[in-house]
Amino acid sequence: MGSRHWLVLAGLGLGAACAQAQGSVTVYGTLDQYLNYMKSSSGASVRAMEDGALLRSRIGFRGTEDLGGGYAAKFTLENGFATDTGAQADGTRLFDRQAWVGLASSWGEVRFGRQNGSIFTRGGHIDFTTRTLGSVVNNFGVPSRFDNDIAYFSPRLFGGLQFDVHYALSEQSPAAGGNRQSVFQAGVDYTVGPFVVGGMTLRAKPAKGAPYGKSVFYDNVFANWDYGQGKVYVTYLRSNNSTESGTGAAQLNNGGTLLGNVGGVVAGTNDDVNRTYGIWQVSADYRVTPQLRIGALVGRINDRSSGNDASGGAAGAYYDLSKRTTFYGLWDTLRNKGDQVTGAGFRPGGSAALRSGFATANDVNGRTINGLQVGVLHRF
Repeated sequence: MGSRHWLVLAGLGLGAACAQAQGSVTVYGTLDQYLNYMKSSSGASVRAMEDGALLRSRIGFRGTEDLGGGYAAKFTLENGFATDTGAQADGTRLFDRQAWVGLASSWGEVRFGRQNGSIFTRGGHIDFTTRTLGSVVNNFGVPSRFDNDIAYFSPRLFGGLQFDVHYALSEQSPAAGGNRQSVFQAGVDYTVGPFVVGGMTLRAKPAKGAPYGKSVFYDNVFANWDYGQGKVYVTYLRSNNSTESGTGAAQLNNGGTLLGNVGGVVAGTNDDVNRTYGIWQVSADYRVTPQLRIGALVGRINDRSSGNDASGGAAGAYYDLSKRTTFYGLWDTLRNKGDQVTGAGFRPGGSAALRSGFATANDVNGRTINGLQVGVLHRF
């Protein structure tokens, strides 16, 4: 066992000891394991055990210290891993999901470090899946968290308004124009009775003097209606954060992002920044019993530059075996328009990317991908 693995075990043990001794540190996490069957219209199919359909498996440490006078110090450290193998989600980071410290009071909260952004934290307002496996919005990609992030979170104002702003420093070499490579995010939501409306925005600048100087953007608006037995969700977004991976016959269209979904900066060397996509989605769920919830959604990704669009839908059921454990089943479809050379190439993805998903252009570009998944989510 390598020294890094011993460090992980020691850190987890220390956190558990602190939780028992001090009472100000909470150990928490999720385990999300599911069986995945997917078939492409190319004839290829995938049968695999995967991690993270709804929530990426993780373990975290959350702490608060009362400083007096209405002030409190806070921190969160969170590590993602794969339940099926035990491997870290990111082998280069111990706390790949979150690592921040902050100060809170009646005027709000400030945080410093790697943390979830404005877009990521409002997934529960987007669709019945909480914008995870089956969500057309999630298939396009969701900017999640960034390094060196300075954030402010307001208290709930006027009975229903709350907002947050983030500014992530690039910490790149100033000689290469890297100081300009910042990521700005902001989000707002307003609750009035059974309705919630809101929006999120992101701007990520390339390096100064880059061949393509346009910023990567992601703008999303949403509205929810809680009708008592469930919710209706409507959302629309615009973004240019999509590009291809590979070359020649192996080029997987829409196989990557210009701005990493879990960190990074924009290089400004890819002309796909000039391509804009519009994504809309409608969803609803219904609570059949206190334990059973069902839902469905339909959506579309419109490529405004080439017309290589994609459409999709999903239906699912979630049964709470207890307050901590949920059994779920999901059917989903994603239909890429166009041919196998230049057609759309979006792929399904959950809270964690599919490690056994389709990876060749012939199975994705211009293809229809249908999936069926069953799994168990446990929270602790």
